Amino acid sequence: MHARYSYRTDPSVPEFDDAAPIAVMDAECAVCSWGARMIHRLDKTGTVRICPIQTPLGRALLTHYGLDPSDPSTWLFLHDGAAHIDFDGVIHAGRHFGGLGTLTNTLRLFPRPMRDWLYQRLARNRYALFGHADMCALPDPAFQKRLMQ
Repeated sequence: MHARYSYRTDPSVPEFDDAAPIAVMDAECAVCSWGARMIHRLDKTGTVRICPIQTPLGRALLTHYGLDPSDPSTWLFLHDGAAHIDFDGVIHAGRHFGGLGTLTNTLRLFPRPMRDWLYQRLARNRYALFGHADMCALPDPAFQKRLMQ
């Protein structure tokens, strides 16, 4: 377990504006691209930013939290300096968005070990099941403003 804002004291993590929540996800995954579009639709405040794992910041954040940036099968949601990983991150983000986003709470019906197992199966097979996509190529200018490069 990492303390809130622990990345601020990690010299390998570049400085960044962490005043608003950040979703760190695979920019080449079709499921993640869909998730990024859902964040854009559900986040009525327009504050949540999206950081591709393929960026220096994305890689550094994953490494800081003990995740492998060369195997981007994880999802990281940073909110108020706290890290929420995989389905726990999805659930936390959904609660943050409110409205339809709270439907992610249904994942809590599964015990954590089952949720973790299910997430890993989906994540490891995401390219085979859903293919590739380039989230950074989405043409919507408002969406592009959310991307951290």
